[in-house]
Amino acid sequence: MAKNGCQPRGDMEGIGLGMAILSLFIWIGLLLFRGQFWRTDQQLSMGQSPLDYWPAVCVVIPARNEVDLIGLTIKSLLTQDYLGNFILILVDDDSTDGTAGVAQEMASSLGKGDQLQIIPSQPLPNGWTGKLWALDQGTRYAQSLALNPLYILLSDADIEHDRRNLSQLIMKAERESLDLASLMVYLRCQSFWEKLLIPAFIFFFAKLYPFRQVNNPKNSTAAAAGGCILIRTQALIRIGGIASIRHALIDDCTLAQRVKAGNPFHPIWLGLSKTTHSLRPYDTLSAIWNMVARSAYTQLDYSPIRLLGTFIGMTIVYLIPPMGLGFGLVTGQWILVTVSLSTWVLMSLMYQLTIHFYRINPMWSITLPITAFLYTLMTLDSAWRHWQGRGGAWKGRVYSGESP
Repeated sequence: MAKNGCQPRGDMEGIGLGMAILSLFIWIGLLLFRGQFWRTDQQLSMGQSPLDYWPAVCVVIPARNEVDLIGLTIKSLLTQDYLGNFILILVDDDSTDGTAGVAQEMASSLGKGDQLQIIPSQPLPNGWTGKLWALDQGTRYAQSLALNPLYILLSDADIEHDRRNLSQLIMKAERESLDLASLMVYLRCQSFWEKLLIPAFIFFFAKLYPFRQVNNPKNSTAAAAGGCILIRTQALIRIGGIASIRHALIDDCTLAQRVKAGNPFHPIWLGLSKTTHSLRPYDTLSAIWNMVARSAYTQLDYSPIRLLGTFIGMTIVYLIPPMGLGFGLVTGQWILVTVSLSTWVLMSLMYQLTIHFYRINPMWSITLPITAFLYTLMTLDSAWRHWQGRGGAWKGRVYSGESP
């Protein structure tokens, strides 16, 4: 009887150890075979020698109710050190807060009012998101200009660009014959919630789209960061313009996938930046939560099966190590303790480079399981919002993200 009574506990211990070993093997696999996603060495060089010829460029900025941030964005772009011809096109997406007026005032104060062109957005058609409709209008307008831009820079309205940013992106694209070059801009990381969640956001993104694989012209992996994308005008025309991705909520990665596709693959590049950064604060948990929940389920193609797989995967990869460590300490299973602790240390060491990149205390690296738990809840909430018809809500609009 005693033997039978101990059987369930023995089974549970065996299952727990097996899950812990699986988690460790997964992290070893990620370390060795996932494109070194945990490294932060894919960055835009600021020491390149100048070009002999600087092509014409149009910068397209979609803006909806960005009165607090648009001035700094416009200033950072109009004070670039770029030696070629370039103009800014601001597409005012039905702003009600005077965004366009602030942008024009900033340009005029710099003596560059004629370098900024503001076009009001036309009514939003069915099947489009507001940002993509604004980008479509801006890029089509750019192509109609006598300037005949060789490149178009797509910039969010909340980005402060380093004064060398445009020059360095153009040099990168020209020297490597890139069809697209994108920067994951430096996100603000000052508040408690930003320190807990923002570096992990970059870490998870890089795990999904390893930058080295994105930048390898022999690898099909493609991704971009929507805050700063330089695209060759002919590449945009080749894929059918912004209209070809009009149903996408994850528009940046979809654009990169469309551009890179082909045989052979068209070269693109994605890197990190410490000097061009986002102005948008995320001081509270709810601010970050809403940012992630807005599109997390979209990333899973609205699939309940992928949602279940994500939940199971996040549990095994991130939550089993601390759970196994605690359970092992309580029950005296020292093999389980050793395996779980080893896994937690490994993931923390891999995360350490991202923590260092964001210049915060190295001890934040051990919080990755907590962060992963919160992101898992955000993803579940994203699915719940979608099922309730509230998915993709952004600035007063709600997008289903599904093709009609």
